[in-house]
Amino acid sequence: MSVRLLKFIPALLCLALLSCQEHEPNSNVGLSLEYYQEMRNPNYAINSQVIRELMDSLMRNDGGTTVADQHTKRYYRKKGGFLWIDRHGVDHRADTLLAYLQRVGDMGLNPKHFFVKNIENDLLRLRELQLGEGMEDINHVLARLEYRLTKSYLRYAGGQRFGYVNPSFVLNRLDSIDPNPYDSIKRPVRYRGLYDVKIDHANDHFYLLALQQIVKSGKSDGAGDNQNAASNSLTAFLHDVQPKSAFYEQLAKKLQTPGLDKAMRIKILVNMERCRWRQADSPEKHQKYVLVNIPSYHLYAIDHQDTLSMRIGCGSTKTKTPLLTSYFKRMDLNPKWFVPRSIILKDMAHHAGNVGYFKSRNYFISDRSTGKEVDPARVTRSMLVSGKYGVVQRGGKGNALGRIIFRFDNNFSVYLHDTSSRSVFEKENRGVSHGCVRVERPFELAKFLLKEKNPKLLQRIEYSMTADSLSIRSKVVGSVKVNPQVPLFITYYTLYPLAGGMANYPDVYGFDEVIYNLLKKYL
Repeated sequence: MSVRLLKFIPALLCLALLSCQEHEPNSNVGLSLEYYQEMRNPNYAINSQVIRELMDSLMRNDGGTTVADQHTKRYYRKKGGFLWIDRHGVDHRADTLLAYLQRVGDMGLNPKHFFVKNIENDLLRLRELQLGEGMEDINHVLARLEYRLTKSYLRYAGGQRFGYVNPSFVLNRLDSIDPNPYDSIKRPVRYRGLYDVKIDHANDHFYLLALQQIVKSGKSDGAGDNQNAASNSLTAFLHDVQPKSAFYEQLAKKLQTPGLDKAMRIKILVNMERCRWRQADSPEKHQKYVLVNIPSYHLYAIDHQDTLSMRIGCGSTKTKTPLLTSYFKRMDLNPKWFVPRSIILKDMAHHAGNVGYFKSRNYFISDRSTGKEVDPARVTRSMLVSGKYGVVQRGGKGNALGRIIFRFDNNFSVYLHDTSSRSVFEKENRGVSHGCVRVERPFELAKFLLKEKNPKLLQRIEYSMTADSLSIRSKVVGSVKVNPQVPLFITYYTLYPLAGGMANYPDVYGFDEVIYNLLKKYL
């Protein structure tokens, strides 16, 4: 119900004095009661029903599609109470949020996406009583402030806490899997999974908690309970959602470097976004771990202050190595290589019946249903294409997996392993595999993974990895457990901190470009 100005003289006085601590002296202070009585005007009458109707109109015309936008609309459509405005107008919480939003430009984000200028203008209009006489009334201003403050707040809090791009969604929908060229049946498009890192996502609980912080902050700050205010205040919540990575701070500082070219600026912004993704596990939580960074084609094995570094070969652009987090469980010596079906179709099917081809490469053909070997002279091309028969390379010298493979649980059947093609490590572009990671110094990595460096066991591992013939059975070892298990992180950073600086690597899989194209609407 509309209420005239005379009943709200105290409220208008509050509006004139709000947040004046950090602003210039307000020219409206000290005006007489007669002045306010002469200003009786419907433009100054606060009406909650009118504000609701104006906000409904804002929502109908709002094309925002982010998760934060959807939660904003859901809250108000369910008639959630006003969060930022009351009969006194807008209090200091709006200034608290605005102080954070005004710094988004320093992070490379676009203030327009967070309505920074709009909020600044409406707060100024409200506090300087720039209302009526040809301008909008107070309800229009309050409706915009209520809606935009909530929308920008949820956008900012969700983005800083979880990232503005969802890697699980994006990176698992990049590469479609080619259908079987010998299959005439049209099947749904399938995608190659490329990201299997457990990360936190913004869910209903987070957005509910975020909204509760606004309410709690208003209550506790007015009650004089300093301890409660410290734990529930909006300031504490906005501080808590910030990325915690020291590398993020390095990148943010580098972003302020004068004269940055566009390519470097994009690279910084994309890697800052990676730092916002909150992984369930991360290297910082461990003193001993192995990290593979694909763009650098390098592996780093860290044990407290000791670092083992080596070159790697990884998946090509067509058969990319997936990003994942896991734990090394065991090492197998002289493993068999079960040839992937894609290689059988592309490189082997046309050799069906050629006994010399399979024998010279130490391959044998097995019936998948029984596991028994099949005479290669009897195997036809159609048998290999059918998928009922597999090709396996025996373990030992010349095996494509080399002499040792490092096993860890994952959903892609990829591993770290030795290789019989040592020349790969001399190349600059080492994207050469079908997804597995080839390591330059496998024996050193095996030794690193072992907690106890038992000399006899190390001798048996070395013999098993180097002997042409494994006839001395007492010197051979087949499998070694990694106990305790050692964490593994396969990552993708095109900028990465190294001692004394920051290394710059090429975007070998084009992931930077993909992430940037989605991040652009925020920039």
